Amino acid sequence: MAAPNNIYGGGGRRSAMSSVDFYRRVPKDLTEVRHEWTNERGLAGDAGDQRLSIKGRRSYQPSSQATTVEGNSRAHKRVESLCVVLSMDRTMLARLSVIAWGFVSFTSRCLTGSNNTPLFTFQATSLGALMSICAISVMGILFLSETLAFARTTMRTAIALDENDQPQIRLNFNITLMDLHCDYVSVDVWDTLGTNRQNVTKNIEKWQLDESGQRRIFSGRNRDQREVVHEEHEETLEELHEDGAQAVELTPDSFKPFLMSHEMAFIDMYAPWCIWCQRLHPTWEKFAEEVYSQGMPVGVGKVNCVVYGQLCKDEKVMAFPTLRWYKGGEAILPDYKMDRTVAALSGYAKRKLEMEQKYKDWEQKNANDPSNKRGRPNAGKSRPEHPGCQVSGHLMVNRVPGNFHIEAKSVNHNLNAAMTNLTHRVNHISFGEPITKLPYHMENTPFMRKVKRVLKQVPEEHKQFNPMDDQEYITTQFHQAFHHYIKVVSTHLNMGSSSTVNDVNSITVYQMLEQSQIVFYDEVNVPEARFSYDMSPMSVVVQKEGRKWYDYLTSLCAIIGGTFTTLGLIDATLYKVFKPKKL
Repeated sequence: MAAPNNIYGGGGRRSAMSSVDFYRRVPKDLTEVRHEWTNERGLAGDAGDQRLSIKGRRSYQPSSQATTVEGNSRAHKRVESLCVVLSMDRTMLARLSVIAWGFVSFTSRCLTGSNNTPLFTFQATSLGALMSICAISVMGILFLSETLAFARTTMRTAIALDENDQPQIRLNFNITLMDLHCDYVSVDVWDTLGTNRQNVTKNIEKWQLDESGQRRIFSGRNRDQREVVHEEHEETLEELHEDGAQAVELTPDSFKPFLMSHEMAFIDMYAPWCIWCQRLHPTWEKFAEEVYSQGMPVGVGKVNCVVYGQLCKDEKVMAFPTLRWYKGGEAILPDYKMDRTVAALSGYAKRKLEMEQKYKDWEQKNANDPSNKRGRPNAGKSRPEHPGCQVSGHLMVNRVPGNFHIEAKSVNHNLNAAMTNLTHRVNHISFGEPITKLPYHMENTPFMRKVKRVLKQVPEEHKQFNPMDDQEYITTQFHQAFHHYIKVVSTHLNMGSSSTVNDVNSITVYQMLEQSQIVFYDEVNVPEARFSYDMSPMSVVVQKEGRKWYDYLTSLCAIIGGTFTTLGLIDATLYKVFKPKKL
């Protein structure tokens, strides 16, 4: 019998392999499969059975009564046999030939339907139902978890070089000085570029406060203080004292008796080193002579606050010179702050006396009806003047290290360092556009609506915009004050899907790191509340991140495929273990 074609593509020293030799090398199961397929196609007859018998192979007799289970088993055997062939030590061409042969046979059988026994059959079992329920449950749980993860966002924080190219930055402040009069409050600015602005007046307001801390008098914009007029005299103070001093030098022992002996008294409290006091001495002596010559019922005196410092502290003298009017031993506030000339001082004394006379006439007229207060003059009544001041506004400062400080200063006085108390409360301080503690009319602007929308999504640890707000810094002794050191860090908040800074969900704010400490001053130096700031070259980027939609869809597909594959392997294993054994 002529040998068939060599399926291994023989040549050289290898002899052609007959079909019988090929079947001898193939396992029994594959031989049966091939024989079955040959019988089904009508290609093998008695000769094929005879070849198998001659070579000692077991003859396969197909049964005409094959059940569905047997057909299913045969299909499994075909696949297993095919895997065995592929694992044999043969050339790649042989393996590809076997694969092509199996595929062509399977396709031809599916298309022609020549065999009545189906290649794959399905049988409903309790195990299969259980595995289906498990598959649906697992996929449902994974779908829900993946959907929740897709809807959830995370905050990513990064450090980057600050690319802000603005030359200046806005500094907002609202500070209450608890024991300093608004007339003596000065806001100064200094930085490393050489900026040195004294008593800044632009965009700054002052409010005089009462003893409860409430606004009482609006002191207006922090305009430049008016310089009072001083009178020049040809005579010296010694020459004026040649005929005796009319202004009485008072001591702690004579101060109260002098006030009680004069219904009206006008007292000059001075310091010898004060330049303004030195210029006032001749004028004050001439004023005392004017009062004496005109017979005014006013006692004119003076107190040396360097020699009798405790007396001036008891009278709460904060600046030199302090010109104070007394009636019946009680101080009438506010203090005199007008021009320092003989005419101005005499006019002030006359007005006080006229108001006092009018008050006396009114009292006599209404002696029978004390409850009638209509038309009562205000003479002799001291207006409460608590030395508290609220200063607020904003400054445009350079983006370099610098400071702004609140100092007790006056163009017409020398401050009493021993009585300067810089105890203060920081109501608000921030950098950049104000976003908190705004007036009502600024709450509904488009910018503020954008800010509110973004800040709702920002964690609290990234909201250090004004850590000093509502903090009190109290000094218990004189000659000391608090100094504050502030590190300013630019913070870019991006709560949108875009990474663009100008996005509708992105804003730039400034966070602060603050440290405060008490600084002690010499007795001759006036304390100041200092706020030093330094701009950080680095910025913080806070960005909201979420999963992309295509990542979500990819994960869903992976869940379906992974669940199907895993549970399929488990099902096949369980089926092998629990399937009924053949007898």
